[in-house]
Amino acid sequence: MDHSFLSALILLLLVLDPLGSLPVFIPIMRDVAPARRARVALREVSIAFLVLFAFMIVGDAFLRLMHLSERSLEVAGGVILLMVAIRMIFSVEGGVYGVPPGREPLIFPLAIPLLAGPSAMATVLLLASRQPQQLGTWIGALAVAMGVSGAVLLLCDHIRRWVGDSVVAATEKLMGLVLTAIAVEMILAGLKRYFLG
Repeated sequence: MDHSFLSALILLLLVLDPLGSLPVFIPIMRDVAPARRARVALREVSIAFLVLFAFMIVGDAFLRLMHLSERSLEVAGGVILLMVAIRMIFSVEGGVYGVPPGREPLIFPLAIPLLAGPSAMATVLLLASRQPQQLGTWIGALAVAMGVSGAVLLLCDHIRRWVGDSVVAATEKLMGLVLTAIAVEMILAGLKRYFLG
């Protein structure tokens, strides 16, 4: 399945799922001093971007080192995305990743695994390995997607107040449905390439 800038951007936003992460963002950022929130959000988004950028750049070398084919990565990435999509559709608001009281988050849990989780890593690796000639496009899409995620992280309290809990939950379910279709398409494309060449 070939991607354009727009389709890659949409895919990355669905995988990063900043709206779906609001129930985790809000309590964590509420405990951060107001004067530090913008700096913390920028730092965590930057770390997540660098992690995903590294996966994008070394994707081909990683595949060769592990003796993996693009087909297996495509099927594995589709399965991971399908699991994420199912979690989005059937999730209920749960607890927050542990952050020690009185301390602001550093890398865990905002940068990794909420922003740069396994599904996001598999997605950027797959984009770069399938169409390496468009690496600049994928980096641009990743930067824009991270910018959107950073804006959501900065405005998480306001967003929740503006749209309400029910709209946030409904949006997450809708994103999960779209991501399910994308995941199934990735699995089918990988199987087709495996069996038909």
